[in-house]
Amino acid sequence: MIEPFILSFKLAGVTTLILFFIGVPLAWWLSQTQLKLKPLLEALVALPIVLPPTVIGFYLLWAFAPTSPLGQFLKEKLGIELVFSFEGIVLGSVIYSLPFMIQPLQSAFETFPKSVIEASYLAGKGKLLTLFKVVLPSIKPTLATAVIITFAHTLGEFGVVLMVGGSIPNETKVASIAIYELVESLEYEKAHLYSLAMVVISFLILGVVYWIKKRERWLK
Repeated sequence: MIEPFILSFKLAGVTTLILFFIGVPLAWWLSQTQLKLKPLLEALVALPIVLPPTVIGFYLLWAFAPTSPLGQFLKEKLGIELVFSFEGIVLGSVIYSLPFMIQPLQSAFETFPKSVIEASYLAGKGKLLTLFKVVLPSIKPTLATAVIITFAHTLGEFGVVLMVGGSIPNETKVASIAIYELVESLEYEKAHLYSLAMVVISFLILGVVYWIKKRERWLK
């Protein structure tokens, strides 16, 4: 009974870790760049918010299927199979949860006092040092919120995981898919238990987020 939950937490943890290392520099770059294409790039990053998860899952399935050129290349040259594998659902979750990491951080970076950033540059710190030594320590609550929301969003993912990973026990069968299968097989009692567990977990995670926000207001 506990295996789908363990897999869900593993998926959420790995996805959040990857998105942290991708999201922080990307959000910083988006907040600082003056490119004319910036609105299009922001729209591309935000696209998973409005796209149905099944659409993302379908195109990933189409792109990485063993019969596709990319899928054949990955399998024959690198020995990688992304369809119906844990690695595949990680990739899908990274794409689907990307805006939940990027947008809060980008907003915080854009409202950060430019005078402080410029002072850091004048003091001889480069862009990376300014980001990690000056800006990030000042927006810890926002950073924590972005990480927690990304984790929670991935934890409840269903459509992308189902399309890309299917339902392989201990490999791709996360809690949301387990609930779906229990309902399909009319095992409502077990479905209630799984669903209640997800409600409690989600509530606790959101409670932490709002506690962080309230604490931030107190500190101000």
